[in-house]
Amino acid sequence: MKSQPQRLEMRRILRNGRAQTGRYADGVIHLPDGSVVREVDAVHLPPCEPSKIICVHLNYDDRRIEIRQPHPEPAPSYFFKPPTSLNAHEGVVYRPIGTKYLNYEGEIGVVIGAEARGVTREQAHHYVRGYVAANDIGCHDFRDIDRGSMLRVKGMDGFSPIGPGLVSGIDIRQSRLRTYVNGQLVQDASAVDMVFGIDYLIADLSRYMTLLPGDLILTGTPAHSRPMNPGDLVEVEVTGVGRLRNRIAEAQSQAVTVGHAPTDTPQIRHIALGGETQ
Repeated sequence: MKSQPQRLEMRRILRNGRAQTGRYADGVIHLPDGSVVREVDAVHLPPCEPSKIICVHLNYDDRRIEIRQPHPEPAPSYFFKPPTSLNAHEGVVYRPIGTKYLNYEGEIGVVIGAEARGVTREQAHHYVRGYVAANDIGCHDFRDIDRGSMLRVKGMDGFSPIGPGLVSGIDIRQSRLRTYVNGQLVQDASAVDMVFGIDYLIADLSRYMTLLPGDLILTGTPAHSRPMNPGDLVEVEVTGVGRLRNRIAEAQSQAVTVGHAPTDTPQIRHIALGGETQ
């Protein structure tokens, strides 16, 4: 009988001025040189270095219903986030000056482990290095000018916290995704609730582009994405993977003012507040 793979969690941290990756177990990170770092003392880095971050629109049906999209899409819709949007466990997320609708979106992140081009759904799991908890943060005050690209809404620096570590050797289909704000549960869904499963997403995306080792796929958020405020502690937990934790702060004023200003419209409020009214 074939044995099941063992769970393995790798953490990437900053130590002595450089990035190092080690195995995490029982609150301790074991580095390749034999030294150990306690989790509470570690400065975490994003646990992968993607060439691209690919995100999925509306991959949970309860989210689609919440924002009153009438029919399920026949195929996934995607957008990119730049690697500069990455943030890490315990990293600070800054709300841009003059904005109100900085939303959390708890998600399961999939990290590619081998070059993938034209793979089938049956082959897809062979190309997964592991999984991360993720927060696909979006500033909806810029939604009207992005016209669906999400460049401003979700591409800002620090808007993609992932971590704490990269976990392999688990069946992600058995995991639950939960988001907490200041200790209160605000999102709760199962991985099997995805409209398009991880195998489908990898097979579909690899039709159009080569997925490289380290590339990150964010698989969508369930219902009840809402705005965060400075001072909030936001945590995304994926059972079997880990609990990502980030604090929200107000960005400092910028000297240069150029480009589109934040706006507040009924459509923006509809998406940011999930149909609720202020």
